[in-house]
Amino acid sequence: MTETRAPAPERRRVLADLTPLRTSAHYRRLWFGNTVSWVGQGMTALAVSLQVYEITRSPFSVGLVGLFSLVPLVVFGLYGGAIADTVDRRRLGLASATGSAVLSAALAAAAFAGFHHVWFLYAIVALQSVCAALNSPARTSMIPRLLPAEQLRAANALNSMTTTFGTLVGPSLGGLLVGFGGFQTAYLIDAVAFSAALYAMWRLPSMLPERTGAKRASVLDGLRFLATRPNLRMTFFSDFCAMILAHPRALFPVVAGLWYDGDARTTGLLAAAPAAGALLGGVLSGWQGRIRHHGQAILLAVACWGTAIAVFGLTRNLWLGLLFLALAGYSDTVSMIFRNTMMQVAAPDEMRGRLQGVFIVVVAGGPRLGDFLAGSVADLTSPTVAITGGGLACVLAVGLLALRGRGFRRYDALDPTP
Repeated sequence: MTETRAPAPERRRVLADLTPLRTSAHYRRLWFGNTVSWVGQGMTALAVSLQVYEITRSPFSVGLVGLFSLVPLVVFGLYGGAIADTVDRRRLGLASATGSAVLSAALAAAAFAGFHHVWFLYAIVALQSVCAALNSPARTSMIPRLLPAEQLRAANALNSMTTTFGTLVGPSLGGLLVGFGGFQTAYLIDAVAFSAALYAMWRLPSMLPERTGAKRASVLDGLRFLATRPNLRMTFFSDFCAMILAHPRALFPVVAGLWYDGDARTTGLLAAAPAAGALLGGVLSGWQGRIRHHGQAILLAVACWGTAIAVFGLTRNLWLGLLFLALAGYSDTVSMIFRNTMMQVAAPDEMRGRLQGVFIVVVAGGPRLGDFLAGSVADLTSPTVAITGGGLACVLAVGLLALRGRGFRRYDALDPTP
């Protein structure tokens, strides 16, 4: 299944390693299709929020869009991973991507027909999250079947660029399209954009479970497996340190005015800075190929995230603040690349889908808990205490993990131990 060529001679890279795109046509199509569909999803996410606000003129109603998106993603993320470990992952990915395309087409049809109802938008958003929760574990667990182990880190760096690019470009493009052509234009283009992902899935080989005669995969079995694999478990604990303790996103509107005497545009800059740093982390990921001890790299990256957030909390110069937020985003991408690579390499194929399902829950739920914690602490004390204190707490927590996780610090990519 894996298309490979002789590896290129090792050289000191700075930019992202493009070897996976050159050596595997299947991965190349999958990566391109995901990039296009991520941009389309970003467009639709913004368009739905704008349409809900146009109908209701209620910020609370707009906030409910996030809730209707989060709950199915968390609930079905675990089950999507279990399903991906049992069925043909290609068929699951194809079916869920088709469902997302149909739902985007339904949004476009309703907008063209003048059917403007908030309950309909909420229902579509929830169903789209279900499709995403089924698609993501299937798609991500396919990659180790398409590429050799030594190319997975580079593939994860390229994947990080896809998601970050979609997060940055999609909403901006969606706003322009809604302004020029209405909501239906953004929805219709998103539905068409899914054709790239569908084509990539269609061309993939069958992805049946490697273990023949496998029983129906259980979510609990996946959690039990994770409980007995300390190195894989530590990847999730380290991410919780960053996303729960030091996640200042909810305070950006407050600090934009309080610290920088800014407005909504300043808030937008603060929100974009970590994403820009994350994109840079993928683009400048070539040096990571020389790192063998992935556990150490994750711990250091999370500590850098916490330090950057803590310093951001002390700055009162906008451009300096944006710089530290970008550094935090860069560190987060480094951590994410190594965490994903560890899960793909150290975990057996029959567990990869379920681990990716847990990963979805952590990625989706962790920042929301971080938003709640930051907002609560800021309300009781001040934004400075919430942000700087959270960053320092993150550094302290990851330091304690490093002291307890001797095996995690010694994890060697050439001898992966889950």
